[in-house]
Amino acid sequence: MADPMTTPETSATTSEVPAFGWSAYAERVNGRFAMVGFVAVLLVELVSHDTFLHWAGLVP
Repeated sequence: MADPMTTPETSATTSEVPAFGWSAYAERVNGRFAMVGFVAVLLVELVSHDTFLHWAGLVP
């Protein structure tokens, strides 16, 4: 029986071992976060009827 306190050797969604640095796993996770951020920006623009940069106060 596996000890529940140990770190799993592989990811829950892939057979790859999670690693730091320039790995395919890290790039996949970063890409997913980028997609979520892009959709969040689109939602802000849709709800506010203004550009994200203007809404965030970055342009006058």
